[in-house]
Amino acid sequence: MKLTFIGNGNMAEALIAGLCENYDIEVYGRNNSSLEKIATKYKVETSLINESLDITAKNIILCVKPNSLDDLSPKLTGVANTLFSVLAGTPLATLQEKVPAKQSVRAMPNLAAKFNKSMTTLTGDISLHNQAITIFNAIGSTLWLGSEKEIDIATGVAGSGPAFLALVAEALSDGGVNAGLKRDDADKLVQGLFDGFAPLLQDNKPSSIKDGVMSPGGTTAAGYATLEENNTRNSFIKAIESAYKRAVELGKK
Repeated sequence: MKLTFIGNGNMAEALIAGLCENYDIEVYGRNNSSLEKIATKYKVETSLINESLDITAKNIILCVKPNSLDDLSPKLTGVANTLFSVLAGTPLATLQEKVPAKQSVRAMPNLAAKFNKSMTTLTGDISLHNQAITIFNAIGSTLWLGSEKEIDIATGVAGSGPAFLALVAEALSDGGVNAGLKRDDADKLVQGLFDGFAPLLQDNKPSSIKDGVMSPGGTTAAGYATLEENNTRNSFIKAIESAYKRAVELGKK
């Protein structure tokens, strides 16, 4: 199966890195130097998008920024076979108008696709359910959702999540340095922490992990109390809400 990428940014490259071993890939974009790097690194076909691009019968993975869609749309001719869009907040109705395709799916992967560890959410034409899951399972785990509202919410959790977790990682390392650790040592501790935490989540609810670590009157309880005093939990809840609202706003533009 041949996949046609439209877009050559960070997300596109992350997906290409995860999929290039299992799929025949061609990439269309507007940045020639970036395209050349992708062609060399992943051994895939690349081309500049000029005045027109015939998408007839292609299986497209659309990886441009949402605000670029209006500029891109007039350059596309024909009707694609399938469309997989990773554009945050862009509803299926808009996609069908701007990028005509027989079948369409919205997908929200994250940058961990580069390491085959993306958590990708999907929704769209149910006829593409199995095919979409097969494609995106090649870059990690997938979850098919029942509505576009749900995928907009999921964008704030799994799509934006790496940025939120990066903030946590940076803050933990800063905390270690503030208390007296060398920066390199603090960074290594945090890296090891995140490496070991993912398997814990596979079989345990977050509350169970917390309770297993937190002994009465201990160090974890003291630190956890400080987090609660500073509304850390509420801040993350509000961050997801804000990301969801922004996804909805993007869909209305």
